[in-house]
This record gives sequence, structure tokens and C-alpha cells, in this order.
Amino acid sequence: MAAKGAAAVVGPGEVEAPPVRRARGARMAVLLGPEQGAPNFITRRFLLEPGAYIPRHRHATIEHEQVMVRGEMVLEIDGVERTVRPGDAIYLPAGCAHAYANRGAAEVEFLCVVPVTADYSTEWLEDPPAGRCRPDPAGGVHGFDRLPRSYRRERSPRRTGPAGAGG
Repeated sequence: MAAKGAAAVVGPGEVEAPPVRRARGARMAVLLGPEQGAPNFITRRFLLEPGAYIPRHRHATIEHEQVMVRGEMVLEIDGVERTVRPGDAIYLPAGCAHAYANRGAAEVEFLCVVPVTADYSTEWLEDPPAGRCRPDPAGGVHGFDRLPRSYRRERSPRRTGPAGAGG
């Protein structure tokens, strides 16, 4: 683990990219985050094999910034399909429904940056695709939904009344 605020360089082969739950043919690796000394953002690397699909979903409070690295995929944003290619930068505001499909013959790679937060949650808007999908033992939570505790920014409890009142 890197010291907080220390510079870090992480090569693509230095981190695991396990399959994304509820998706077909998609893997994700956390490249940078609190464990590497980056306290505010998490940089994730997604790999989508040909035929891969991450179903339509949204995050009520989390925005995404993404950059296509290689390959070509169809990104559905609020019901509109867009073909994205290497070099394309993508902004997905909080609450925006989105899905990813690799309809080509080559692997797709993109980077996705999200803020460190205590309440990263996903609302699934469609069922997992048929075919090879990683089981979802948590009942609708995918691999990037439940980040390790060290990747979550803890918030102070909200008080609505006098200390000790209510539950």
C-alpha cells in the first residue's frame, strides 16, 4: 500500500481483473485508489471481450468519467446508442442509465474514473445477459459496486435531532 498522497505508477499486469458480476465477458481492475495513495478518485480498467455486455444500470449519486483506450463498443446512454472508439472521452452524470456492448471482433479496453464515496450503489434496469455471466451472490451487486472498505470515503453520521434521539 502506498503512502497517502505519494506518487504511484501501476502497470496493467500488476493488478487482477476479475469478471464483472451480472455481465457477460467483462473484467475490471482497480488501478488507482486509496490503497495506492489516491484519496479522492478510483481509476478502473475495464476489458470487454468480443460479445461482452454489461446490462443497463445507473448510479443515483455517482458520476463517471471514461476514456476509450482500444477497440470499439456501443455505449447506451439514457436509451441512445453511441459507438465509441479509442481516444473518445465520456462523461456519465449521476442518475444516467448506461450499458456497454462489444459487438466487434477485438477486445475493448476503457478507463473509468469515479469518486471515492461511502455510498456507491447500482440500480439494475435489466436482467443479466444470457451466456457466461459471473454469478451474483449479493442479489444484484456487481464487482464494482461493493468496493473494499479502504476505497470508501466514510461520512459522518447525519443527525436529525438531539444526540442519542431516534435510531
